[in-house]
Amino acid sequence: MAEVTARRRGELVRGVFRVLAQFPDGLPAKDVLTRLRSVVPPTPFEDSDYPARPGVRRYEKIVRFSTIKAVKAGWLIKEKGRWLLTDEGRKALEAYQDPEEFERQVDKLYKRWEASVPEEAEEEPKEAPEAGVGLEEAEEMAWREVEEYLLELDPYDFQNLVKALLQDMGYHVAWIAPPGPDGGTDLIAYSDPLGTQGPRVRVQVKRRREKVTVEGLRAFMAVLGHEDIGLLVSAGGFTRDAEQEARSQPARRITLLDPEKLFDLWVQYYRDVPEEGRRILPLKPVYYLARED
Repeated sequence: MAEVTARRRGELVRGVFRVLAQFPDGLPAKDVLTRLRSVVPPTPFEDSDYPARPGVRRYEKIVRFSTIKAVKAGWLIKEKGRWLLTDEGRKALEAYQDPEEFERQVDKLYKRWEASVPEEAEEEPKEAPEAGVGLEEAEEMAWREVEEYLLELDPYDFQNLVKALLQDMGYHVAWIAPPGPDGGTDLIAYSDPLGTQGPRVRVQVKRRREKVTVEGLRAFMAVLGHEDIGLLVSAGGFTRDAEQEARSQPARRITLLDPEKLFDLWVQYYRDVPEEGRRILPLKPVYYLARED
């Protein structure tokens, strides 16, 4: 990356931060990279392809590589193809206006993180812009496919997916809503087969693209009894207001599961899910060659 100076890396990463500063909930990486081109246009070198890889442009790879340190510094979050600024990242954007100073500060924090990693732990590749980036792109592509699959599932299949997950987590599903109006509850589960121990878990499952708003959250909470625990599952996620409202509730009163958290739990328990449940959301691990080109 001799053609990409420290100042240029600072310009590119600050550009990413400027884009994300307008979106408190973050953006898909592909949208960030598209918007960045108008904020920090690529140089002729960055806009060219790698000689050995026709059709693979340098610009996006260089940006992805340049943002690795910001992630380790705690300024940027990359999760399932979505990039999000942390509060510290927002402060850094304001505090370090000069790209070189910005790069120096993020490099300092990166080295502090690097020093804290045990010697036997695997580190991020640091030499070529392709290193460590191919896996990131593969994970984003895989997540986009899973996310779209969840959104296209039949609503009752989505409901049965949640049921299968709860059962594998050790809950006993005592009731599942039949087709038709559900009165605000799709599943009722207990921690024991007879439902005599612990609180009752009321579950509402929403397989919609739209985020659940704070009004939708309050409507669900209205059906909860005094001793009930609420679990609200939404394939479209939740608005920031809804998430804040849920966090403000007494401990264990309400839990929100967005598609990312639902998928993470599914992966965690997938090995023990019965075959019938696996067929709803079938997964297959893939070994990826993390080479340095």
